Amino acid sequence: MNLRFISFIVLLISVMSTEAQDGKEPSQPNIVVFLCDDLGYGDLSSYGHRTIKTPNIDKLAETGIKMTDFYAAAPVCSPSRVGLLTGRSPNKAGIYDFIPGPKKSEDLRHLVHLQKGEETIPERLKTVGYSTALVGKWHCSSLFNNPAQPQPDYFGFDYWFATHNNASPSHENPKNFVKNGENVGPIEGFSCQIVVDEAMSWLDKREDDNPFYLLVTFHEPHEPIASPKDLVAEYLPYANNEAEAQFFANVANVDKAVGRLLKYLDENGKDNTLVIFTSDNGPETLARYPGAKRTFGRTGGLKGRKLWTTEAGFRVPGIVKWIGKDTYNGTTDAVVSALDILPTLCELTGAKLPDNKIDGESFVSLINEGKFTRKKPLIWGFYNALNEHQVAMRHGDYKILARLKKDGEYLPNMNNIYKGNEELIKSSELADFELYNLKVDNKESSNLVVDNPMVFNKMKALLKTEYKALLEESHIWDSTE
Repeated sequence: MNLRFISFIVLLISVMSTEAQDGKEPSQPNIVVFLCDDLGYGDLSSYGHRTIKTPNIDKLAETGIKMTDFYAAAPVCSPSRVGLLTGRSPNKAGIYDFIPGPKKSEDLRHLVHLQKGEETIPERLKTVGYSTALVGKWHCSSLFNNPAQPQPDYFGFDYWFATHNNASPSHENPKNFVKNGENVGPIEGFSCQIVVDEAMSWLDKREDDNPFYLLVTFHEPHEPIASPKDLVAEYLPYANNEAEAQFFANVANVDKAVGRLLKYLDENGKDNTLVIFTSDNGPETLARYPGAKRTFGRTGGLKGRKLWTTEAGFRVPGIVKWIGKDTYNGTTDAVVSALDILPTLCELTGAKLPDNKIDGESFVSLINEGKFTRKKPLIWGFYNALNEHQVAMRHGDYKILARLKKDGEYLPNMNNIYKGNEELIKSSELADFELYNLKVDNKESSNLVVDNPMVFNKMKALLKTEYKALLEESHIWDSTE
């Protein structure tokens, strides 16, 4: 009997040793992150939309964790994506604003890219045995599919099927996808469904049984919007016009795509999968530029829209569901950020945190117990904001905003920090503060600067400290980079 017991222990140690050598543990979950483009806080039926039907995403929220106070890393696409991937303020990576494509221009933005020193989620997860893939939109460099700048594979993606920015010419029949460095050419269908097709194809063709990290970055509902005719017809009776029906159908099509991938996971035994669903920023403004003709995203009553530092700019839907595991289930008003995804996934998988100083915090306690209290303030320095206040910070229940002023003059809007404006930005002062208690006033309608001086003074002092630290760690671009 003792001999049998000893033999069992030896066998167990041997198995554990083998798993350790493989760099993974049996409990490591598969991970799927869905990231929409310009999906507003109020664009899902589970977040209050009365017309758009999103049953698959709603079921994730109902059976998982629905976050009411989830924040993107920026109020616009490129820096938001960089923040999610790195767990750091995108300013520290030098991604301050939307990254345009290559042009013959002196505009420094055409040289901007995610730099080689930045460590990402897929890079971290690969160290503990994960296979990784990106399907959808990249938008973390100005020179896409060009060896002059690092591409998705450099940052840890074993496989990538992506576009630089938007699906072109629209979501319907896009022709600008690149697969592992090779142009794909025209593809029939709608972008979100094409992206999910590719995700399932990658999962089917994998030759290993490693846990996987799959980043699904939909183009929808960013312009130029195109939606299936049958869905548009379904929403026409409930829309003010055909353009609005196109938008409603666009979000509904994303929900169908999410549902297809979730069904695939269920039918193929992926019963240990952590799913995260969110958006890169708030909804676009109708007719803000000539191509924005079908943008009818909703803010859920929040102030502002995409490109604003008020709540609607970066408070977005946030849903977590761990398929196959008993976790907390319910709605939470815990303050969570896309910056937190990296440290959370590192803790869950056993990966070490990056050497770079990160700004996110692990919310594993929220997943397990429904409790998470953020210690670090969330701060945004967005120098091209459509509203007047370029700096914002949330800490606890409160949010403070500030304008930037130099020698009595307000700073103009800028796309990034470089040698030419570094001194101007770093020597400017925070001014014209606004303070809101988001616990009771998420519409930012009652400025408490005068009525609550004690809280205001504390928040102002904290903002000055945090903003100074952010400036000190922000990347400064040079025209030679």
